Amino acid sequence: MEKQGIVFADSQGRVGIYPVLKGTGVNSIRLRVWVDPYDEAHWSGVVDVVNMARQAFEAGLAVMIDFHYSDFFADPGRQTIPAAWSSYSGDVTKIAEFVASHTTTVLTALKMTGVTPAWVQVGNETNNGMVWPAGKIDWDKSGSARYANYVKVSNAGYDAVKEVFPNTPVIVHIANAYSAGEYDCWFFKEFKEAGGKFDIIGLSHYPMTNSEKSYTEMNKLAVESIKALSAKFSCKVMVCEVGVKPSASEGANCIKNFMNSARGLGGSVCAGVFYWEPEVDGKWKPAIYSVPGLVCNGWSAYDMGAFYSEGAIFSPISTIMSNFAN
Repeated sequence: MEKQGIVFADSQGRVGIYPVLKGTGVNSIRLRVWVDPYDEAHWSGVVDVVNMARQAFEAGLAVMIDFHYSDFFADPGRQTIPAAWSSYSGDVTKIAEFVASHTTTVLTALKMTGVTPAWVQVGNETNNGMVWPAGKIDWDKSGSARYANYVKVSNAGYDAVKEVFPNTPVIVHIANAYSAGEYDCWFFKEFKEAGGKFDIIGLSHYPMTNSEKSYTEMNKLAVESIKALSAKFSCKVMVCEVGVKPSASEGANCIKNFMNSARGLGGSVCAGVFYWEPEVDGKWKPAIYSVPGLVCNGWSAYDMGAFYSEGAIFSPISTIMSNFAN
């Protein structure tokens, strides 16, 4: 965005994405990593991520590294194997080696620039596993057996993190925090029984996207899930993604309600909350969304950002972002 001439600024005279975010009370940055990004500039590739992490680190912000193990967005319905690994798509042992090597390469590059990530996320929204088909959860099997290949691939990432940064907590991340108390307790139970490793459980929470539940109900369910998961697995839970509709009149009330509830759990239960992705205004979108032939061709601008724009100046929506202070 900055390369395209966008300037991040706030009413206090701060300029630049990191000073502006820090000024709202944000104290940590979550950066996704793609293996071989589609666009020519390789945004979210290793060089770009190391550069952003270094700038954030120097600005006094903690850094989370979020490995997607894909060339584009990974989520419960899409865990596309990187093109460079595709000829080994059915070889779980080889894919685990690729995951370990990629993880090591990125984290070693960070280490060489003096950046120590506060957290590393191994896989993004891995409700159905990752790096398909090799690391996909086999739902035709029962119990922990269905997780065998996913665990092998996930643990390869976990072990690689610990080789470079032994003291950095590793997060295993899945979507739909509102259902975690019902679903994710057995998900992580069977994941652990299959040998899966994690230090922190990560969840995504989008409380204004469920047509059948109010945001207050969604927030309540998410908080109950965080408590249940933390108690059952004796670990902290990180809300790795939260987003609201800032244009809706209830957006500010929704995020305030959730942040107050999350804080009330205490840091030993809820390790923190990341907003995704705050810096957009609901109108700007990457040029790659208009490239024919790509999965993202025709995608609209993301509508749950937390900034507004006046020309090329992007500033935080204070009613949303102020809830991250303290």
